[in-house]
Amino acid sequence: MDTFVDFIKGFLDLGATVILPIVIFLLGLFFRQKVGAAFRSGLTIGVAFVGIFLVIDLLVKNLGPAAQAMVKNLGVSLNVIDVGWPATSSIAWASSIAAFIIPLGILINVAMLLTKTTKTMNVDIWNFWHYTFCGAMVYAVSGSIWQALVAAVIFQIVCLKVADWTAPMMSEFFDLPGVSLATGSTISYAPGIFLVKGLQKIPGLKKLEADPDTIQKRFGAFGESIFVGLVLGLAIGILAGYDPGKVINLGMSMAAVMVLMPRMVKILMEGLMPVSESARTWLNKRFGEREIYIGLDAAVALGHPAVISTALILVPVTVLLAVILPGNQVLPFGDLATIPFVVAFIVGAARGNIIHSVIVGAIMIAISLYIATDVAPIFTEMASGTNVEMPKGSSQISSIDQGGNILNWIIYKFFNLFN
Repeated sequence: MDTFVDFIKGFLDLGATVILPIVIFLLGLFFRQKVGAAFRSGLTIGVAFVGIFLVIDLLVKNLGPAAQAMVKNLGVSLNVIDVGWPATSSIAWASSIAAFIIPLGILINVAMLLTKTTKTMNVDIWNFWHYTFCGAMVYAVSGSIWQALVAAVIFQIVCLKVADWTAPMMSEFFDLPGVSLATGSTISYAPGIFLVKGLQKIPGLKKLEADPDTIQKRFGAFGESIFVGLVLGLAIGILAGYDPGKVINLGMSMAAVMVLMPRMVKILMEGLMPVSESARTWLNKRFGEREIYIGLDAAVALGHPAVISTALILVPVTVLLAVILPGNQVLPFGDLATIPFVVAFIVGAARGNIIHSVIVGAIMIAISLYIATDVAPIFTEMASGTNVEMPKGSSQISSIDQGGNILNWIIYKFFNLFN
């Protein structure tokens, strides 16, 4: 079993830039694309993800240290450290149920496609760790592999159903037709869609227009996303206490992210559309007229400038919330740079309105902080015996991404009732 788990980890370590082209190529062949066309689709998508992850790396390597410097600069001190998603995924894959999740997840997805209970064909395999972590939490309290696997399957099914529900948004707002997002961290913030709808009915607030197009019309060239990225980057650099050179460097990096990410996503769609059309044609011939979505990493939603803008504003807001929220014990740290991934649905529901997105995003992050505080004891227990080290000065660890995941928490609490 350990050998199989090591094989799975090794496979996932290849990353999206290797795994996804192979998967897309095989899917293209399965859906009767010619070999050359299928290979080109896979290769194009692989190249696009190389570009996307290079831009994300630029974002994380610059924003992450700046956010952490901001935390230190403000002198925030809390008992539970947010160790971020890399450590959280390591805990997930160290679980006894890890070896079962990928084959089980693929089987469940295929069964749901055949029974027409989902429209999403999820190829975002490396993010199955979210399902694994949910199951691992249940295993930690129950000691039952069966309960753990059922919990992981429930998590997956909800993710697929939410991906189906939000797919029209991906097409209409993000200009990603045929794409859905089943990434566990993004799904957690889907309730924010209802908060956005409620917020936009409040007199005064509903009239505030702050989407990228409106900002550009109001401020001309200085309202373009490249300038917005520059200004927000400079502001975070100042809050982090950087010297002038580092402040300017951070501003330039955020401006670059704003410009480059949408272009990478366009390359992705160039490779994805032929496979999506082939899949739809193949399924329609055999199962009648139906829609089919390809489930991708939430990284593709970062192509919209409103997502990055909202996330950059929410970084200092998250640190402030951690300080002022009574009862919160989580110090935001490792997952501050992953905020763009979790707010995608909120920004889409708000039609890019950055003010509305920030307000609802702050509410959802506040909820995540409380949940992450609540699960910190079991989270810390799960980390014992893994290669995840306890940060200096902390008594417990957690994360905003999966530790503060609303869906994960509900499933965990439900199974906890019986153990």
